[in-house]
Amino acid sequence: MTQTRKLKRTLLKFLSFFSVVRGYNIAVVVLAQYLSAIFIFGSQSRAISVLTDGSLFLLIFSSSLAIASGYIINNFYDTEKDLINRPYKSNLDKKISKATQFRVYFFLNFLSVGIAWLVSWRAAFFYAVYIFLLWFYSHKLKRFPIVGNITASVLVLLPFFGLLMHFQNFSWGIFAHGFYLYLILFIRESVKDLENLKGDFANNYQTIPVRFGSNVSKSLITFLVMLTLVPAFALITYYKVGYMQYYFYISSGLLLAFLIFLYQVSTQTEYKKLHILLKIIILFGVLSIVLIDPNVIINGTNLVIPYL
Repeated sequence: MTQTRKLKRTLLKFLSFFSVVRGYNIAVVVLAQYLSAIFIFGSQSRAISVLTDGSLFLLIFSSSLAIASGYIINNFYDTEKDLINRPYKSNLDKKISKATQFRVYFFLNFLSVGIAWLVSWRAAFFYAVYIFLLWFYSHKLKRFPIVGNITASVLVLLPFFGLLMHFQNFSWGIFAHGFYLYLILFIRESVKDLENLKGDFANNYQTIPVRFGSNVSKSLITFLVMLTLVPAFALITYYKVGYMQYYFYISSGLLLAFLIFLYQVSTQTEYKKLHILLKIIILFGVLSIVLIDPNVIINGTNLVIPYL
């Protein structure tokens, strides 16, 4: 019986830590970074050379640690409002003490910068700045309308900027991909504000719906959804995105349907469903990167035999 309790306690702590660092989100980001490296940033390189790039591995590992630490500090500052907005998650997160979370936070930060230093001092400096921005966002910026949304979306993209600098592959096509993702992330952050309205209001977070009202927030989301059509059209028309074009067709249709439902909902549960829809669009966007050139997956020659 004692062994069962210990196992249960260990499992709960693991789930708590996974919840605090948003393990699922980090896994998606890592997958997105590698797929982007193969099919977008390193499109002129063989897939095997990308997958065996030691510096790339260290950069992605460093960014994962930095993102995990960012979630820990964000969780610390959001404790009070999460008791209102996400009571179940909040109770699960409490299985790991704040003191332990802080120790892990600083350890991950130092480890992230140290690993980046193995690549170059510039990489270490980049991730040190990134870690500072993650803290500053959680501590201050997320409490302000619009600024918080802009910053949160930029912070998700910054690790990809690190990969861009690594490959030195600058093109308008990459910019269009990044702009499309940025808009989707901005929309997601804005929907989260609507979903978290009660907790944000109670804790004086001056988000867009708290400061200006839900209708203003919905108008902004509408503008952002319509704006996504610009990079989507550009990518389909002017750049080689292969079968990924069908993702842009489908996601654009889903976003327009999303708008219709947006004006019909008003409760936290309903906003959460829209938030989940946006997460699905982002996830399928990540997976659909392989559609740019599916031969890399279907025909393993380029993937595993570099000299044929």
